[in-house]
Amino acid sequence: MSTKIQAIRGMNDLLPDQSPVWQYFEHQVQALMAQYGYREIRTPIVEQTALFKRSIGEVTDIVEKEMYTFDDRNGDSLTLRPEGTASCVRMAMENGLVHNQIQRLWYAGPMFRHERPQKGRYRQFHQVGVEAYGMEGPDIDAEMILISARLWRQLGLLEHVTLELNSLGSLEARAAYRDLLVEYFEQHLEVLDEDSKRRLHTNPLRILDTKNPEMAAVVDAAPRLGDHLDEASRVHFEGLKARLDAAGIQYVINPRLVRGLDYYSRSVFEWTTTALGSQGTVCAGGRYDSLFEQLGGKPVSAVGFAMGIERLILLLETLELVPQEVHETVDVYLMSMGEQAEAESMRLAEDLRSALPHLRLVLHCGGGSFKSQMKKADKSGARVALILGENEVIEGTVGIKFLREERDQETLNQRVLGEHLGSVFSA
Repeated sequence: MSTKIQAIRGMNDLLPDQSPVWQYFEHQVQALMAQYGYREIRTPIVEQTALFKRSIGEVTDIVEKEMYTFDDRNGDSLTLRPEGTASCVRMAMENGLVHNQIQRLWYAGPMFRHERPQKGRYRQFHQVGVEAYGMEGPDIDAEMILISARLWRQLGLLEHVTLELNSLGSLEARAAYRDLLVEYFEQHLEVLDEDSKRRLHTNPLRILDTKNPEMAAVVDAAPRLGDHLDEASRVHFEGLKARLDAAGIQYVINPRLVRGLDYYSRSVFEWTTTALGSQGTVCAGGRYDSLFEQLGGKPVSAVGFAMGIERLILLLETLELVPQEVHETVDVYLMSMGEQAEAESMRLAEDLRSALPHLRLVLHCGGGSFKSQMKKADKSGARVALILGENEVIEGTVGIKFLREERDQETLNQRVLGEHLGSVFSA
């Protein structure tokens, strides 16, 4: 017997009972992006490996440990995208979208990282990304946060998440701070774990983001980046806070918030929750004004954020915030008894779909007794069962049985059936 093939660990199937929640979330995002004037883009899943090494940073967990990288038949090194911003920048540069232009863009799709799968974190995961190019003031940073806050409000999540802010300053200010940080941690080598020692001379800011409780005291006492900001970054950050204050958006300043990607500068933010245990970040982003230059282009002001769909859906389900109607996938179940009725039921179903495009109608196929068909109708979750037998075909009528309400079964002429169902499902 051949070995049964299963899905790759950390790469999950989306089952029919789960897809309505995804569709609900995706619809909320699509409507929100249109409301703010952001346009959708779609980029390839596979990119040149150099794109991510140059943008994310070679001394990061993603590039060092997590990317799915392979050589194709031409010997080129390719990578399944681990995040969306680098692809978006490449797309904008390659297609001339940023020369003296302002762009507001968004995308959604799968990303890939080879890490240990756990609740809310997978090897194939899905993100929504929002990016804006060509605007250098703090107003567009604030708009990014307002977009995400409005989404939380629409989903019922706003009271369950916390906005954390920080500023990383300019690349030059951060380089000077980096030297100060290395000097500080070199005096506390005995406290650093092996991962932090490895990062000390390559990416010391990531040490500030450690989750090792034994290092908490020495990290808390480390020099703070906010005390070493350049003046332009300080003014920018104050402007962002002022706009959020005016909009009534609550936040906390987290001086240890550094983000895991090298391309960030100036303002960064995260939305976090305590409802998912250790997987607390549900949305994160910030400015990356130097990324276009890193990838060989001219300087372009840029800011964006990404949110993990799996984690947000897990949060909605954990907090029981998915509306009940999301799971109601069928309105009408059309049954038929007899060969002539089966043929007529197909015509009737198509007529109803034409007359009522929003009606969710399932036509029974496969035959079976009245009892077995009625069981399937009930199991479908439909509100109404339509019954078509040989007598109904002859008389041009159809039986209507309400499956979720205490109402008598009715018989209607087929000519008025569409109008009747329209009134039932508009109520």
